[in-house]
Amino acid sequence: MCKKAARAGLAQSLFERLILLGVKPIRLQVQYRMHPCLSEFPSNSFYEGTLQNGVTINERQSSGIDFPWPVPNRPMFFYVQMGQEEISASGTSYLNRTEAANVEKIVTTFLRSGVVPSQIGVITPYEGQRAYIVNYMSRNGALRQQLYKEIEVASVDSFQGREKDYIILSCVRSNEHQGIGFLNDPRRLNVALTRARYGIVILGNPKVLSKQALWNGLLTHYKEHECLVEGPLNNLKQSMVQFQKPKKIYNDRRLFFGGGPGIVPSDNFGSAASPSPNADRRGSRARGAYMPPGPPNGTHKPGVHPSGFPMPRVPLPPFPGPQPYAIPARGAVHGPVGAVPQVPQPGTRGFGAGRGNGGAPIGSHLPHQQGTQQNIGTIGSSFNFPLENPNSQPSVGGPLSQPGFVNNVRPRAESNFP
Repeated sequence: MCKKAARAGLAQSLFERLILLGVKPIRLQVQYRMHPCLSEFPSNSFYEGTLQNGVTINERQSSGIDFPWPVPNRPMFFYVQMGQEEISASGTSYLNRTEAANVEKIVTTFLRSGVVPSQIGVITPYEGQRAYIVNYMSRNGALRQQLYKEIEVASVDSFQGREKDYIILSCVRSNEHQGIGFLNDPRRLNVALTRARYGIVILGNPKVLSKQALWNGLLTHYKEHECLVEGPLNNLKQSMVQFQKPKKIYNDRRLFFGGGPGIVPSDNFGSAASPSPNADRRGSRARGAYMPPGPPNGTHKPGVHPSGFPMPRVPLPPFPGPQPYAIPARGAVHGPVGAVPQVPQPGTRGFGAGRGNGGAPIGSHLPHQQGTQQNIGTIGSSFNFPLENPNSQPSVGGPLSQPGFVNNVRPRAESNFP
């Protein structure tokens, strides 16, 4: 997604908007798709270990398929690749020729093992790699060309909500300094890992991927189960590759589900979090922050919805136009445009000292009157915008669901609603 679309709010999904409005989410906890060993890592990493298997190992054993899985009772492996990434011909995407060649070999091995083309799905985060794999298999496939044309090769995003018996994931990214791009998004990784019913093969460079904490955990999981391998497909051996140290993880309870640690993304997908002075405030507003859910203990933290999503600091206006709320610089006063600034309380360190308002954590609210309404000059005197005190919010429902936040909105007649 381009930055302009993200700034317009399109990076926030419908479900995120509903949760921020106070709609309580309900999670379905039984999965009937994956082999139990395939659901283990996604359950622990994305669903606090609550995901239950509605299918047994026996129901997901592929009879009559002679594929060289490194561990026979675990139909999964991470295939170590060291080929370099390239910019695609379009100049806007990436491809990896080494991974594409090995994807063809894996597909051919599946077909020779008795798997039909409609059971196989090849997914990758990059359109450049998708197009290259399609072209490579049709030109260099060891079997009939028509067989490879029947195999679906698609992007990870387009595969959401779908499934195949066998999934081959090509990660593409392999560089020293530029990061891992789309792979940095935990939502994409969750989708990619949960498309297969019977087995999954992942191709990637562990030295590059292990720099990101979530991928480091996935690689460690595969290595512990002897599923991190290298070498020819007919003679796979455990890989002894050394992982990189993942980037720093910040334990900021305002940012993540259940108050646990998480990854604070930077301003671009490909780089690691920067420990700048404003990193915690920037991370709290980032759309793609990795927020692993915490245990539903029923407690409520100020500024955090009971479901775990951070609540917005002020209600968003229901129509496009100038924002009625000024985002202050570090240490400045929060409040509506044109409002009279508050003065620091006696005995505090002042608004500009230390970590903000009297030493409180960056991003916390200054004390102000609950329900106080002031006219916003840029919108009109008929638009009254109350400020909320996060410490006084009830434990159910977001700020937009509170009395006085939506009912008092009377936009001008000429306003155009989206």
